[in-house]
Amino acid sequence: MPALDDPLIDRFLDALWLEKGLSDNTREAYRSDLALFNGWLDERGVRLAEAGREVILDHLAWRLANDYKARSTARLLSGLRGFYRFLLREGLIEVDPTLRVEMPRLGRPLPKALSEADVEALLAAPDIGDPLGLRDRAMLEVLYATGLRVTELVSLRLEQINPRQGVLRTFGKGNKERLVPLGDEAMHWFERYLRQGRGLLLGDKASDVVFPSRRGEQMTRQTFWHRIKLHARTAGIASSISPHTLRHAFATHLLNHGADLRTVQLLLGHTDLSTTQIYTHIARARLQELHAKHHPRG
Repeated sequence: MPALDDPLIDRFLDALWLEKGLSDNTREAYRSDLALFNGWLDERGVRLAEAGREVILDHLAWRLANDYKARSTARLLSGLRGFYRFLLREGLIEVDPTLRVEMPRLGRPLPKALSEADVEALLAAPDIGDPLGLRDRAMLEVLYATGLRVTELVSLRLEQINPRQGVLRTFGKGNKERLVPLGDEAMHWFERYLRQGRGLLLGDKASDVVFPSRRGEQMTRQTFWHRIKLHARTAGIASSISPHTLRHAFATHLLNHGADLRTVQLLLGHTDLSTTQIYTHIARARLQELHAKHHPRG
């Protein structure tokens, strides 16, 4: 990807020098980042002053796919924010495209991911002959099939699930709505639970809560966390897990099986790819492990 200078970059760097007195090294780093970004835009027929938020997110996805470090991407975003704020101040653009683009998280620990065998063991752990066990099996299947946050799961209402279309409608952070496919296995257990378990848990209570507690009320996040720990012990899983562990497994296993990062971003309900970036490290490590184990020259 060739770097491409633009007069606007020079204007921005001159203003930066006048306003903040940045060192030559810092200004040259900004120039290099902006010129490389401009070259990437040029290959796609986009002018630097016309790049919108989606284009910037596409560039972040490209950087992730090409193994750019989070620290260098953070520096790029810092330069882009300064640059587009300068254009906005100068009246050259009407909207700052970097407003809702998050910085990569630096030094964030990798989430623990369950293997696919561990997930299968966990899903099979609840006693499905008991209404609580059948409810838990359905909850675990839905959680692994959709990657919901635990709050989204325990607060599910019947109207949010469309069995005919096999999709679930949920509201994530900022009350943003998204549709997530359930898949055949999760739908099977969900429908079986509706037929055989939910009515017994509710008794005479009228409720639209999908997964009520044994008292027929909305389950708390803490209660579900304890239920998962119980089933993990039954499944013989030694590592400490939580409801969020299955969300991590959902994302990691999708990537391991070929899903693209933007799709996983949408399914998880992340606003920006920078939040989803952490899963690429886990997926890459798993792929390297599989390659080493199974490839004749691994």
